[in-house]
Amino acid sequence: MTIDKSLKIKAGSVKTRNVYKRTERIEKLKAMEKFDESGKVYGLPKVRVEKISLKKKKKVKVADADEEK
Repeated sequence: MTIDKSLKIKAGSVKTRNVYKRTERIEKLKAMEKFDESGKVYGLPKVRVEKISLKKKKKVKVADADEEK
């Protein structure tokens, strides 16, 4: 049985996750020095997810480059 075209997930439509897994949260907390090895694993404080926004590059005018030569 095949999947309909409308139901397929394209690579470009993958969204960023807004929740870390427990192991990822522990790694972040260790980096911020807010977690010790003897601490409990349940009830961890929230960790902010850093969202990366890519800015579009400005197009360089070709005419300006030709005039300089």
